[in-house]
Amino acid sequence: MRKKIRTLFTSPWAAALLYRLVRVYCLTLRLKVENEEPWLDSLKGGGKVLLCVWHQQFFALIRHFERYRAYRPSIMISQSQDGELIAAVAEKCGWTTVRGSSSRGGGRALKLLIEKLIETGLAAHILDGPRGPRGKVKSGVIHLAQATGAAIVPVCVEADKAWYFNSWDKFLLPKPFSRVTLRFGDLSRLAFTENPDERERQRQDLENVMKPYLKPQP
Repeated sequence: MRKKIRTLFTSPWAAALLYRLVRVYCLTLRLKVENEEPWLDSLKGGGKVLLCVWHQQFFALIRHFERYRAYRPSIMISQSQDGELIAAVAEKCGWTTVRGSSSRGGGRALKLLIEKLIETGLAAHILDGPRGPRGKVKSGVIHLAQATGAAIVPVCVEADKAWYFNSWDKFLLPKPFSRVTLRFGDLSRLAFTENPDERERQRQDLENVMKPYLKPQP
């Protein structure tokens, strides 16, 4: 019975319903977008861009990120059953989903995401993956950026009124009619290196940049 219920909630009609609910819900939010033009100009000029966000905040990005469908962007989503539903919603928003995570199918998924990013120029990456730990940048983003030459752009979501779930990531859900700020950081390009210690330093530097974006602070 539990398996049937889970299959029901990850069916195509469930994804279609969730997509519509997300659209309606996000229309209630008073959204302000900051610093979007620099990376869009770089993308339009032929550059490659990798948008980076914490798992905690991706829900609030879904509606706005639909605006980028013309660029055929890509994102990695886990192969879990929950990931099936999330991936279906992302596809409806115009994103190409690559299925995998650090715990399952990650190597193949990362290779495919590299190919997609080189092809289209735009991708997004959830830095702490589908299971965390919270505030820990996984090393795949460094490999992804260096293999494609993409500029990393941090993404932050802030809401004046929000619920925080009792989950590993303290999932952020803006309350209806709240003021939400979507803030893009400056473009950052990593120097290519095969030195493991230097790559770890780059990973730690990105983690230090992104950690202040977590709400509430860890």
